[in-house]
Amino acid sequence: MRIVCIGGGPAGLYLGLLMKRRHPEHVVSVVERNKPYDTFGWGVVFSDAMMAAMRIADPESATEIEDAFNHWDDIELVFKGTRQRTTGHGFIGIGRKHLLNILQRRCEALGVELVFERDVESDLEYPDADLIVACDGVNSRIRARYAEQFKPDMVIRPNRYIWLGTKKAFDAFTFDFQKTEHGWFQAHIYKFDAETSTFIIETTEEAYEAHGLGDMDQQGSIDFCEKIFAETLDGARLLTNARHLRGSAWLNFSRLICGKWSVFNGRSHVVLMGDAAHTAHFAIGSGTKLALDDAIELANQFDRHGHDRASIPTVLEAYEEVRRVDVARIQNAARNAMEWFEVVGRRYADTLEPPQFFYSMLTRSQRISHENLRLRDRTWLEGFERWFAARAGINVRDGERVPPPMLTPHRVRGLSLANRIMVSPMAMYSAQDGLLNDFHIAHLGARAMGGAGLIFAEMTCVSPDARITPGCLGLWNDAQAAQWRRLVDLVHGVGHAKVGIQLGHAGRKGATRVPWEGIDQPLESGDWPVISASALPYLPHSQLPRAVDRNDMDRVRDDFVAATRRAAGAGVEWLELHCAHGYLLSSFLSPLTNRRTDDYGGSHENRARFPLEVFRAMRDAWPSDRPMSVRLSCHDWTEGGNMPADAAIFAAMFKDAGADVIDCSSGQVWKEERPIYGRLFQTPFADLIRNEVGIETIAVGAISEADHANSILAAGRADLCAIARPHLADPAWTLHEAARIGITAVEWPKQYLSAKGQYETNLARAAAAAAQ
Repeated sequence: MRIVCIGGGPAGLYLGLLMKRRHPEHVVSVVERNKPYDTFGWGVVFSDAMMAAMRIADPESATEIEDAFNHWDDIELVFKGTRQRTTGHGFIGIGRKHLLNILQRRCEALGVELVFERDVESDLEYPDADLIVACDGVNSRIRARYAEQFKPDMVIRPNRYIWLGTKKAFDAFTFDFQKTEHGWFQAHIYKFDAETSTFIIETTEEAYEAHGLGDMDQQGSIDFCEKIFAETLDGARLLTNARHLRGSAWLNFSRLICGKWSVFNGRSHVVLMGDAAHTAHFAIGSGTKLALDDAIELANQFDRHGHDRASIPTVLEAYEEVRRVDVARIQNAARNAMEWFEVVGRRYADTLEPPQFFYSMLTRSQRISHENLRLRDRTWLEGFERWFAARAGINVRDGERVPPPMLTPHRVRGLSLANRIMVSPMAMYSAQDGLLNDFHIAHLGARAMGGAGLIFAEMTCVSPDARITPGCLGLWNDAQAAQWRRLVDLVHGVGHAKVGIQLGHAGRKGATRVPWEGIDQPLESGDWPVISASALPYLPHSQLPRAVDRNDMDRVRDDFVAATRRAAGAGVEWLELHCAHGYLLSSFLSPLTNRRTDDYGGSHENRARFPLEVFRAMRDAWPSDRPMSVRLSCHDWTEGGNMPADAAIFAAMFKDAGADVIDCSSGQVWKEERPIYGRLFQTPFADLIRNEVGIETIAVGAISEADHANSILAAGRADLCAIARPHLADPAWTLHEAARIGITAVEWPKQYLSAKGQYETNLARAAAAAAQ
């Protein structure tokens, strides 16, 4: 085949040498617009896993690259007058120019044609090519020519960065955070040869503008940065090799995703690789890795399907199918890390103490978890756990195992929880006339013995017409209150758990069947009138709700207050107001469901007016020493609906009204929603509200392991973790997860103590067998 790689970066050079090495009959050219052996940029970072893949793909170049690498294990943080360091992270760095020179020499040795100082405008300049590889960077002309087919999605991110270097060799991957009068600046620093380090400096657009950096030339920007990071530079100068760029050399990162990676131009197949196809933020240093992995996978697919022109369509389809998955995974991690740095000043740097800030930074991509940190640097993590435990009032003696964050106590107002795990409210739809029955006692009693610190029943309705289904719990009469007292006494009698109640009103989602008879489907008989902020049915064939008037509001508010007083009298210790999931109060908050033109519609203040009125009345009726939380849908997952920023506005309002905690859920407001599910997918909402609004939060959603909960709590992304479906599968989830991570100093019900040792022994045996 005739193969032309347009762009002489890592992707083009590595594919060129791999294809020539595996099938010498190919005629391969790599075309680069710069001069021979010339490049821009400083150093690039690889992982040990990347080098393992390169040793398989081309041992000769891998050996030379490894010989040139600088390896380090440590990460150091400079922050608020402290220096913290952790080890075991396994980075390797090399100068970008050195890397490209090695690949260029390897290409020449194999017979790849290298063409320099040719600026290719179009793929049509090579009509004889069977395959044209467009690896001409994020501003690819080839991709732009076929934009309709490639469907590029380019987002310009808000932060500014400048890519510099320095003749000071750092012995750790160093992050330096410095605050100025206009905001925070952070430096990402790593050594890539014996005497030189990359020095990337990043800040917000606001700080960039306030300091007038856009009006400076490059030297002015360098001088400015040298002053900010003078202590870390310790007399070394900052250097640039970006004189080819105009202005101050401060850039915005461009996040690129393409809908398709290959086209046929009528003569040649054209495929995207590297930054022309996708970008990953430097916060996790994976742009070069993605480019090299692209080259390896494309060459592998030719090996599988054939090194001939007829196989190209099959090869390109398989290449994109395989690579799209891994690229999405890396881009997701890179997005998490990138967004952490974009909000670090207002969300973390001003509020978190140095140890927790360091933990948050280390886990910013969510690829590194709590137990993964233990594998990397046990000493550092146990020191951090000791610090976290001390903040929770636990002082562990030397030699004792420190409890992980999820097993530390937590106090809200006058209520002390034994740990930070909560059984989330989960609808059972098994009540009759709103009454707790033997099923609920058995169900909740089992979970009360399972180790969690706080037990919630399902959403409990404040009136008969507030129910979702005829099977919902209620608290509108004294008989129901008596059953709640029975539940509270049971929970207190079997362990340390406290009891919470979530009060709500179904609104337009009411009068429906129990889920196993048709979720959200209207009752065929025995229904009741439903109300909502506006007269909009949930489903097209759902009952049409009546838009509430002032009389309805007064009645609903009074129903919530009456239920609140009954809950307090029954001994319930935590009260939550349900303002999420499209129920009545949620229907006021979302612009999708609130189309009112009076004082209860329109602005955030107006949409929150009635939910806040209900909350304040409940707070006045609820004992002042007991906590009260609010559950919010923090993302409607629908165009035109509430976004996390809107949820933060509402959270601040509830905080001002006396809320202690925000329970951060999402969705279920609009039936046509399109949620993006995934591990911990709702935790970012809890993180934003906790650290920007300044109120405690509960994280909920796809939290299924102790490792998840510990990572969330340790990083300060939430204060409690609500575990739902895992508690349905395993009532003793907390006890079992503690045992699974080796925590044995956890209290089990005395009746079950004979099983504790056996359970822990079986886990230890299974772990030992897996390690062999």
